Amino acid sequence: MKWKATAFETPVSVSSVAVMNKSHAELCASPEWAAHLHNDVLPFVVARADLGRELLEVGPGPGAATEWLRTRVERLVAVEIEAEAASRLAARYAGTNVEICQGSGSTLEFANESFDSAASFTMLHHVPTRALQNRLLAELLRVLRPGGVLVGADSLPSQSLHAFHEGDIYNPVEPAAFLVCLQTLGYVDITISVGDRLTFSAHKPAPKGTGS
Repeated sequence: MKWKATAFETPVSVSSVAVMNKSHAELCASPEWAAHLHNDVLPFVVARADLGRELLEVGPGPGAATEWLRTRVERLVAVEIEAEAASRLAARYAGTNVEICQGSGSTLEFANESFDSAASFTMLHHVPTRALQNRLLAELLRVLRPGGVLVGADSLPSQSLHAFHEGDIYNPVEPAAFLVCLQTLGYVDITISVGDRLTFSAHKPAPKGTGS
């Protein structure tokens, strides 16, 4: 059945593409940032979830999380909105278990129930509006298989982070509102942790009678 947006998932323009300022771009592409994700973020988040065989990652940027995630699944598909970043990732991962698609996470070109898991790491705050964030989360739910899991992490609002994003799109999620959003869209078995960052996992409902 073809998926159709509800009123909560109002279609919005995706013409605005987030462009990082120089300092931000340099940080996200640095070995230090990759090490931080690999050692301090990803193991903690993914420990909660079974990623299955096929994973969809949205907003990989320079691929810091991609490199770690691809060793945990048989197939990883990464959707990157910026054409230049997508091109670099495609060259980097040619011939591997990673497929790169250039496009928007809010309008995914995949059939319903295509993936066992989905991931979003430090990119939701680059989505310019709450409506577009909701649309992206709805799309991820659509392409997950029943019982599949969404995992991720993102920044929490702060004055220092706001200053660091000067010239960038900066739209951090608020944890309580984020929980309500996930529940409203239809995710279940939701876990949200708030520390120096927001981390989360949420599942697509499993078929009735599976005991999951």
